Amino acid sequence: MYDIAIIGAGPAGGSAALFAAKAGKKILLLDSDQSVTKRAWIENHYGVEEITGVDLVETGKKQAKKFGAELVQTKTVNFEKANEGFKIETENGEFEAKHIILATGMLADLAEKAGVNTKPGTEPRIKTIINCDAAGKTNIEGIWAAGTCAGVSMHTIITAGDGAKVAINIISELNGERYVDHDILKK
Repeated sequence: MYDIAIIGAGPAGGSAALFAAKAGKKILLLDSDQSVTKRAWIENHYGVEEITGVDLVETGKKQAKKFGAELVQTKTVNFEKANEGFKIETENGEFEAKHIILATGMLADLAEKAGVNTKPGTEPRIKTIINCDAAGKTNIEGIWAAGTCAGVSMHTIITAGDGAKVAINIISELNGERYVDHDILKK
């Protein structure tokens, strides 16, 4: 049983996995390798002069794995409430997690299939987004949304920050107190 399963390893999902794994949570990062970011050239991501979307996504996955996130390259086909969390069905097997973060980019069909409420999108070319509150919570307890599918701007810096925010909210809930991750420069 994973603490958090994250569906989608683009900037939102990768960032969520990084923060949650670094916090010591057992993390599963499921990725279908279809991130729209992989087609991007990026010069507006703070702290990075320029980078391809492929390199940004791969760097994010590598950072998450460094802190213990388990990455499985597969397509998620469904998820449903089960026991103390959720059963997640993929093309390569089933997994269980206490919480799920949907970081599915431009796609909300998986969320709709599982009964998560959606609404019309606000960004250009984004027809449907997941209906969630400011913390990332959806209508189903334990299901969260982050990034473009949650209605934030498609810019990588914004989706990455949203993924981190949602992960911090879940970590805080799991820990029973507000979680903060601040490293200190070593001299």
